[in-house]
Amino acid sequence: MNAMMKNFLPLSALATAVLATAGTAAAADVDEVTKFSKPESTVSVGIGHVSRDNQRFGQYTGLNKEGAYGLLDVDFVRRNEETGTWFTLSGRNLGFDNRELRFEHNRQGDWGYYVDFSQIPRYDPYTVTTTLSGIGTTTQTIGGSATAQEYHLKTERDILTIGLNKELSNNLNFQVGFRNEKKDGERLWGQGTFGAWRFLTDPIDQTTRQIDATLNYTTERLQLSGGYYGTSFENRNNLLNVVGSTLFAGSNQMALPPDNESHQFHLAGRYSFSNTTHGTFKLAYGRSTQNEAYPTAPVTGAPSSLDGRIDTTLVQAGLSARPTPKLSLRANVRYENRDDKTPVFRYFPSQNTATSTNDGTNETRDIKTTAGLLEAAYRLPNDFRLTGGVDYVEKKRNSPPVRSVSYRETTDETTVRAELRRSISETLTGALSLIHSNRTGSDFLLNTLVNGTIYSNQVAPLHLADRDRDMLRLTLNWTPTEPLSVGVRLDAARDEYTGRGISVVDQTVRKGDAQNYSLDVAYSFSDKVQGTAWYSVNNTSLESQQCGALVADVCTPGTQQVWGSHVRNLADTFGLGLRAKLSRKLELSADLTESKVRDEMLLNSIAGTAVNPIDVINTKVTSLKLSAKYALQRDSGVRVMYSYDRYRTDDWTWANWNYSPADGGTTVLQNPNQKVNFIGVSYYYRWW
Repeated sequence: MNAMMKNFLPLSALATAVLATAGTAAAADVDEVTKFSKPESTVSVGIGHVSRDNQRFGQYTGLNKEGAYGLLDVDFVRRNEETGTWFTLSGRNLGFDNRELRFEHNRQGDWGYYVDFSQIPRYDPYTVTTTLSGIGTTTQTIGGSATAQEYHLKTERDILTIGLNKELSNNLNFQVGFRNEKKDGERLWGQGTFGAWRFLTDPIDQTTRQIDATLNYTTERLQLSGGYYGTSFENRNNLLNVVGSTLFAGSNQMALPPDNESHQFHLAGRYSFSNTTHGTFKLAYGRSTQNEAYPTAPVTGAPSSLDGRIDTTLVQAGLSARPTPKLSLRANVRYENRDDKTPVFRYFPSQNTATSTNDGTNETRDIKTTAGLLEAAYRLPNDFRLTGGVDYVEKKRNSPPVRSVSYRETTDETTVRAELRRSISETLTGALSLIHSNRTGSDFLLNTLVNGTIYSNQVAPLHLADRDRDMLRLTLNWTPTEPLSVGVRLDAARDEYTGRGISVVDQTVRKGDAQNYSLDVAYSFSDKVQGTAWYSVNNTSLESQQCGALVADVCTPGTQQVWGSHVRNLADTFGLGLRAKLSRKLELSADLTESKVRDEMLLNSIAGTAVNPIDVINTKVTSLKLSAKYALQRDSGVRVMYSYDRYRTDDWTWANWNYSPADGGTTVLQNPNQKVNFIGVSYYYRWW
């Protein structure tokens, strides 16, 4: 029997119970007016079939195997007229792996609580063939299986959420929520060094918990909200033992993510000084810690755990005002201090050599962020509205004493933006926005070796480099007739990075470009038939220059290879939708989407040895969904669903991926052409 059907059978008991309740309720509600004045409940039971095994269509639903699947959805709603309380039970996809079930009980304006359970699977889209044994456990042996076995890796999240709210008085409300997420399974992992790679899997057995408690206070002028937010992460697997790995010293053991937790207290508020002037503020203090004992013995004299700690303080204040009917003003200031108090120790003394770029100590990361905003909007004649603003962000960081890449302690970015909006006619409105930002900072700190020697300093991390960014946005909304509406949006952006590059090359500027165009159309053929259509294009590219094997501050053509790259992602997508109620009994819906993605990686040799071209990758996804709902009676009917999904790609990166021969010849492949049909039939029943 299909595994999904096994999951479905116990749920049929729930359907039977709900249907029994439905019959009793329907018999009691003889009067049609009374019937339709009460909340509606629905149960839907059926069966679906997937045409073939697949890796993409059912990646997050579990519909990845050919065969039958149970269809079960429930919406049960009841109101107690005497007490004014509501009882609801809702379930979605109860026959699939991505099922959801929620129970809620409340009295409006007084109290309420809920329990929510959901499952989220993820089936890895690649097929692994390997001789690795112990997959999914904390001891894995390279070449441990005599013959290669085929694996389809999977992770699953089980999420339980509980919430409670209570009105303590007319202006005081309390809310608390708890979330427990359990994640199990295995995913692609590995280890490697300079061309030698070993396939491994990450054995996942993790639990994440969150709690959020908030007290809200409201008066005519003042609103306050304060509370506590906490998280904890527990990993039951703290070490992976690798048998048969000789890549480097210590490669037989790999640490897994350690346990950690965080706590934050926060208070936010809004005060109305008048009907046109309002102030806001937010205060928060948080602490994140990670103090799990090291799974392996640390170096002599080192502490037994990291004792990691980060304290974060946040202060924010804002003011908005409308001094005249035509003028609106807004100001905001924000300060955040991320103080890393983790002790510093030399864990890898063997790296503390004269020519090393790392002295073997852990690095703390302190970041102080100061941000401000000023904005004004003014209503001009002829229905024009002009909005302008200035944003400023400054970030200060601590700097490690020994650096392997160029670094700067301070960056500051100023953004100027303006928008002109107008109702061009009774049927056409439009807006044009221009945004310019400039990022600079303190002088770059030179890369130094442990012995103080200056190292290569031609490359700056992308988030620290000087950058000019220009953005343009145009939006148009057109409603020529009552049934037709058209929306157009055009976005264009360009980044230019300056200040650092390969010194002997003329064109050292790195550029980034992005264009987004979208068209949305909606048309009502009648009150019962509506159609939609949309089309979008996204074009993103990045140009850069690099120098291979750079060991000196100057990149010398002929000695080191200098080359440029142009990476581009082009995606265009269109969709069609139709909703039609053809008669009192028959309703139809149809959705068609198609997406094409093109990834280009163009290389050109600027100096030195010529570079080989890289093939373009094309991916196309087509999806069609059809649904028909037919009412057999006023309170029951049938629904038929059909889905067609096709995934096509010439992605050569996963066409024949092989690990090192010493690994045992592991391959990780994907099916480049996947076509799946799904059809489902269900019976639904409604009652009041």
